[in-house]
Amino acid sequence: MLPLKIVVIGGGAAGFFGAIACANINPHAQVTLLEASRQPLAKVLISGGGRCNVTHACFEAQRLVQNYPRGGKALLGAFTRFQPQDTIAWFAARGVQLKTEADGRMFPITDNSETIVDCLMNAAQAAGVKLRVGTPVVAVKQQTETTGFEIVLKSGEMLKCDRLLLATGSSLAGYKIAQELGHQIEPPVPSLFTFNIPDQKLRALAGIGVNPVRLRLSINNKPLLEQTGPLLITHWGVSGPSVLKLSAWGARFLHESRYQGKLSINWLPNLQQEEVRQKILAVKTEWARRPIALHRGVDLPHRLWQYILTRIGINTEERWAGLSNKTLNRLVGELIQGEYSINGKGAFKEEFVTCGGVNLKEINFKTMESKLVSGLYFAGEVLDIDGVTGGFNFQSAWTTAHIAGNAMGISN
Repeated sequence: MLPLKIVVIGGGAAGFFGAIACANINPHAQVTLLEASRQPLAKVLISGGGRCNVTHACFEAQRLVQNYPRGGKALLGAFTRFQPQDTIAWFAARGVQLKTEADGRMFPITDNSETIVDCLMNAAQAAGVKLRVGTPVVAVKQQTETTGFEIVLKSGEMLKCDRLLLATGSSLAGYKIAQELGHQIEPPVPSLFTFNIPDQKLRALAGIGVNPVRLRLSINNKPLLEQTGPLLITHWGVSGPSVLKLSAWGARFLHESRYQGKLSINWLPNLQQEEVRQKILAVKTEWARRPIALHRGVDLPHRLWQYILTRIGINTEERWAGLSNKTLNRLVGELIQGEYSINGKGAFKEEFVTCGGVNLKEINFKTMESKLVSGLYFAGEVLDIDGVTGGFNFQSAWTTAHIAGNAMGISN
């Protein structure tokens, strides 16, 4: 009996993980991994600021799926078969220990993404995976006379295989191949990005962080989404986990509105409106003759407090005694629901995530095989799955690739 010929297109995290799983479960299979660029695992290398946020310390499938704006429902069953604990064990078995940071993100103890790249490269080599770099694929055709596929390379060379794994990330070439094989593609748009806010005085506070804040996103005066968490003021607007999560959940809405909207910021989400009012009244009473700018009564950075005062027209030299009830009410309102215009998106350089990709209804998540094309499998970001920041996108890549690799390698 001839050995199974398996081709994996895409030399990123999902492609490597799928190829390794396949070669390990079926040592007789001929597994070839094709990468268009000269540098496999390039995204892994620069992820997490060069440290590689491998996964997240969340070990219950029900909780884990809550971190996926798209794909969570489909991943629920998949995470019962391969989840972060399995990822940790997989790397540990190959000599790579992971550590958990305070926010749950997990990194190699070396704090160096090269550790993960080397591990995957070595594991692929040990499993007998044949890696071909600088090998772009231009077309994939189903073989008519037999099952399997013909893969046309840019060089003109043609490869034949019995089973095929598409792990092409967010590359347009991967979407094109999937579409030509009959799959529906949800239009890819950016996810995980920062907000541009055209307020020079706010931008002048770049580097100031507040944790937590509560954000509300509105588009065309319609409130859509809320997030609570840390916020960082930047040279172009706002960033931080709360903003990135809001951008992920609101990715499609924001794309449709051309990244124009309103952001309401509650700088004091742990206090009710009346509690904020009482704190302001207390400081007004105690420090009546002192400048408002110097005695704030609420837990906010000094420069941010001064900015909020000037934003509603309070002179920083003004004394508390001269603050009218009307202005005090405006100050309370600004602290708990100040409104800022979003005018465009910035980049979040540590993650390159899109929402969109192959329609999940067309995939069997028990095997990651296409429901439309026998022998065709998918893993990673080519699917319409995306997670928030924190290692969740890598975890969905490991999970879907592991399931696909195992399913592909088992002979019929």
